[in-house]
Formats: sequence, structure tokens, C-alpha cells
Amino acid sequence: MVTMKKTLIAAALLFSPAILHAEEIGSVDTVFKLFGPDNKIVIEAFDDPDVKNVTCYLSRAKTGGIKGGLGLAEDTSDAAISCQQVGPIELTNQIKKQTNNKGQVVFQKRTSLVFKKLQVVRFYDEKRNSLIYLTYSDKVIDGSPKNAISAVPIMPWR
Repeated sequence: MVTMKKTLIAAALLFSPAILHAEEIGSVDTVFKLFGPDNKIVIEAFDDPDVKNVTCYLSRAKTGGIKGGLGLAEDTSDAAISCQQVGPIELTNQIKKQTNNKGQVVFQKRTSLVFKKLQVVRFYDEKRNSLIYLTYSDKVIDGSPKNAISAVPIMPWR
């Protein structure tokens, strides 16, 4: 029974598309690998799919080597995020009325062959009129406490 659940979860993760595609801005090498690509830190950008004029920048570790070059390596859970207002923000009623405190996933990227993924979850803080973006890496099996946040105060745009 447990094996069947793990198989179904693995299949769902393998064949589920990412919620959003990030644009790679650049990268820096961190560890030289004789065979395959070097380990690196990658900087990517994505626009919030539901909030016009909010862009988030992620930096994340990417494992190189032969396994990394073939897409078989597991990336570390290290990531950072910075989100900015880049124009006038208009929140939809759906975001304003968000009553659960679980947030909404706005970005996902697999960071291992099967179980691990990097996620960005958006929260709306009505009291402070801000959007908060949380990034974390998890495994279906045991999770990961590594995380980072960025807050975007909703300000008038000139």
C-alpha cells in the first residue's frame, strides 16, 4: 500500500507541469566539475501569474557534474527570493478575499528526478496591504525547513 502511494505520487510529480516558467537571468559557477556542467547558482525571474506588475527573482543552487547534466542530480534546498512592484498593482477580488492562511502556489520547479521541488507561495496581508512571497524546497517524504520570504507593499504607482 505504501509503495503504491509513493509510485502514484512520483508519477504525479513527474508528469505535472510547472505552474510557471521562469526566465534565466544569469548564473555563477561555484564548483568546477571535470565532467559535465559546473555546480552553479542560477538567477531566474518570473512574473506573478495573478498579480500584474509583480516580478520575483529567485537565486537557487543547481547541481552539475554528469548527473546534473543528465537531469538526474538532486539540487540542494538553498534558495533566495526578492519580489518587486514594477508597475501599478491591481488585486483581484479572489486575492483580496483569500481567507485561508495556506497561501497560493504561484511557481514550482522540480529540483530532483522525483520527489523534491522548489515552490513559491503567495500570501496577502490585508492589514498591511502587502503581498508576501515564500520560497521553500520540499520533499514529499520529509519536507525541508530552508525558506526565504519577500514582501511587496502595494503602493500607488506614479
